[in-house]
Amino acid sequence: MADGVNVGVNLDAFSHAISGIQALRSSVSRVFEFLKDGMKNRETLEGREKQFIAEFHDNLQAVNRDLNELERLSGLVGRPSESLPLHNSGLLSLDPVQDKTPLYSQLLQAYKWSNKLQYHAGLASSLLNQQSLKRSANQMGASAKRRPKVQPSTLVLPPQYVDDVISRIGRMFPDMTIELFRPNGTSAVLLVTLGKVLKAIVVMRSLFIDRTVVRGYNENVYNEDGKLDIWTKSQYQVFQKVTDHATTALLHYQLPQMPDVVVRSFMTWLRSYIKLFQSSCQRCGHFLQDGLPPTWRDFRTLEAFHDTCRM
Repeated sequence: MADGVNVGVNLDAFSHAISGIQALRSSVSRVFEFLKDGMKNRETLEGREKQFIAEFHDNLQAVNRDLNELERLSGLVGRPSESLPLHNSGLLSLDPVQDKTPLYSQLLQAYKWSNKLQYHAGLASSLLNQQSLKRSANQMGASAKRRPKVQPSTLVLPPQYVDDVISRIGRMFPDMTIELFRPNGTSAVLLVTLGKVLKAIVVMRSLFIDRTVVRGYNENVYNEDGKLDIWTKSQYQVFQKVTDHATTALLHYQLPQMPDVVVRSFMTWLRSYIKLFQSSCQRCGHFLQDGLPPTWRDFRTLEAFHDTCRM
């Protein structure tokens, strides 16, 4: 039987364990049936109590005996060996708190889903290959020969054009100060000061915004060598939230054909934080929630919402 446990599940012990579960359920049911019936009629109260205690003790002994037998059989059943090649991720199954961190079960489900997706993708590919696509392919080839290739001119713009766009945006918002730096050649880094509320560091590649870091108005934005610190997060949770929302805004405002419109739209959205600590939530009407003001700004209406109220 030990050999059966080592290689996987011991089917004989598994069958006995099922019988042990049924016996345990029967003994527990007898206990509750006995308690439901109560003390049987006897001539004296003392006789009824003694008989009740004795029979109740016997029923509890039966439950304890069946439980010990089930525990013994469960140790002989063994564990099934996983055939999925998850390598070191299989160690996650040893986590004693799987209800709180169900990573292992989620990995198994993701692996099965990936296999199923690969199978259906293979079927779809074989079906598409059977169709006649010669006409469309020839048309695409002919049109590609006639049409010259368009160079992505918007990726590289002259620095003078970028400076002109930034200066025009700065004139649009008098309460927003924009300082432009070029620490590494032609790439621009903007230091945006919004009133006395916050400071934002906007890292750009030509007219495309790569990342944004928002800090408090009184926080230091420079390194020890005097250069802008584009990596350190704010020490305040409210500005960390605003940084996360600004990253989301960068993904929302995407128009590669018109990068100047993207920059202007993002700056307009960022300017809506001028009343970060004065605006109430448009959903709940409160100024604070969990100690934080409304840090989310709608991309279209620029209305203020708490992070949980915007859902």
